Amino acid sequence: MIMARVKYIEDVLSRAEVIDPAKLSGDRVKFGATVSLINSETEEKTAYQIVGPEEGDLKAGRISVASPLAKSLLGRGVGDEVTVHLPGGTRVYEILAVSFG
Repeated sequence: MIMARVKYIEDVLSRAEVIDPAKLSGDRVKFGATVSLINSETEEKTAYQIVGPEEGDLKAGRISVASPLAKSLLGRGVGDEVTVHLPGGTRVYEILAVSFG
């Protein structure tokens, strides 16, 4: 099992690309962006950085680009409302800000 895990990690590292979010820019949500959201129902504000699948850590505010929320946000801009179908139900968020770095 340990050797299989080592081979998996070696494979992931061999295909990895380092992306510096500080060098990215724009007004649309894309990989590396930090997105500020407000839940339209509860008015709760949150912010997430969109990262690679291996880096996702919800407690640290980083969500995987492969997650349902990140997939719904990609390509959207400030002011857009996004409906997300999550395992816990459907939620509607409004994008408050998009930043990089």
